[in-house]
Amino acid sequence: MIGHFFSKYDPSQNGKSKFEQLLDLFTQLLTYTNGDAAEALDWLNQLDRQYQLTDDEYGMGDFIEELKQQGYLSEDVATGQYNITSKTEQTIRRQSLEEIFGKLKKTKQGNHNTFKPGAGDEINPETRPFQFGDTLEQIDFTNSIRNAQINHGIDSFQMREDDLEIRETDFKAQTSTVLMIDISHSMILYGEDRITPAKKVAMALSELITTKYPKDTLDIVVFGNDAWPIEVKDLPYLQVGPYHTNTVAGLELAMEILRRRKNPNKQIFMITDGKPTCLKIGKKYYKNSFGLDRKVVNRCINLAAQCKKLKIPITTFMIATDPYLQRFVQEFTETNHGKAFFASLDKLGAFVFKDFESGKRRTVY
Repeated sequence: MIGHFFSKYDPSQNGKSKFEQLLDLFTQLLTYTNGDAAEALDWLNQLDRQYQLTDDEYGMGDFIEELKQQGYLSEDVATGQYNITSKTEQTIRRQSLEEIFGKLKKTKQGNHNTFKPGAGDEINPETRPFQFGDTLEQIDFTNSIRNAQINHGIDSFQMREDDLEIRETDFKAQTSTVLMIDISHSMILYGEDRITPAKKVAMALSELITTKYPKDTLDIVVFGNDAWPIEVKDLPYLQVGPYHTNTVAGLELAMEILRRRKNPNKQIFMITDGKPTCLKIGKKYYKNSFGLDRKVVNRCINLAAQCKKLKIPITTFMIATDPYLQRFVQEFTETNHGKAFFASLDKLGAFVFKDFESGKRRTVY
């Protein structure tokens, strides 16, 4: 019988090779294992045994060998230890961007556009009459020539200043962002992994800025008992520690970083799941994990007010549903005139990206 024979095809894989399919799983697992390649490979082997991810033609040994050949994995010859490379780190960031930003494709927001016309790089469909000081590059010659023909006729063609039309271009806002990530112990309490979604958001946001908005800056600050900056390349290895939540230290460091940035637009994104419970006074730590300690809370509120004076809005992404914590966030947000989102873990990325994109639309004077 003459006809066509269709081999087994899984449309969800979009024609990916076996290596690409396993690489997707491997990079996902690396996010959960804090960049530990050996642990991620162990998990992948367990998944392979349970779900038959490989076959006789292409096994896990082939996959590991190809990871090394393509520069995703390095092996210490002396110890036999596997480590991921910078290529793998970039792949994880790109995958996080596709996973999170891909959900926002149907929204109408984005592009960092503002509503302020001027000497920008995005063409505006609107035109206006020529004014003194406009450059030749702004002249819409098609409309200007048409105006000259209408006003003076074709036989004695001439073009005057009144005939010229200017095609406006739009500014694109340039922003400095500090992303604060809570790495206190509560981010993994109660059997819920909250740090991994936060890491994915940070990696996706950094990849978006470096590829689509290279003139923007993104600094990442983590805070526990203290606060310190980390590099984008450190994100896959980020872990929760046995820390309290020193929100004050995180805000102070974020403000210090933004003071050094020259961009007129500055903002702080803070991802946290718990209340501020710690202060550093001199060389000692003041801690209170029970309830909202006014000594700690008041310092947070004071910093929110300082950020408002410096025109630094703070957007808080709260991964908690406790009513008394939400009241604190609302008080904090009202003091700063910022924003607050009470986001579930699966919607955290969408909230961050929508706010980041829409924030670029405001006019800056």
